Amino acid sequence: MARWFSIKPALSLKGRKFKGLRGFAGKPFHPPLTDFPVAAYIFAMVFDGASAVAGSDSTIGQDFFVSATHVLVAGAVVSVPTALTGFWDWWRSTEPHTQAWRTANWHMAVMITVTVLVILNIVVRLVDWDAGFTQPLPLVLSLLVGTLVGYGAIYGGALVYEYGFNVETSGDHPAWHTSQIDVTAGDLRK
Repeated sequence: MARWFSIKPALSLKGRKFKGLRGFAGKPFHPPLTDFPVAAYIFAMVFDGASAVAGSDSTIGQDFFVSATHVLVAGAVVSVPTALTGFWDWWRSTEPHTQAWRTANWHMAVMITVTVLVILNIVVRLVDWDAGFTQPLPLVLSLLVGTLVGYGAIYGGALVYEYGFNVETSGDHPAWHTSQIDVTAGDLRK
């Protein structure tokens, strides 16, 4: 009888080499961490747009302004380990002067710019907290942040999907073989 699901190998760290801040072979830390700040900054852009349109005539404007602020702060908090693991990936595994290195440099420059704009946006919001809805400056900053984070994520995706940067399987073993037996990284070393 054919099996329909394979669960254990994807969760197993058995047999995977630990690489410090980079994560484990086949289980890097940076890529999954990026999802949260990217989503948070795009949500903040949408929430700020809704707040600006609603204005101060209803509580909706203030509710969306507060929500945008909360997701910006949460995204900024998670961006700290995201940036550390991304920097470590760049430092420990990018061969200088290659196309992947230049692409990683651009990805890093865009994401550092995003982080600076997010911090500035949070400060501006806290100074103007009693406005009741998203004012023009935080709105412009959120639009920039949301656009730039999407743009920067395209380069991060290109590193993985186009260049195969830092992509390793568990022991360089393809996971698409037709065996009905699940294989983990630790099983490959037997």
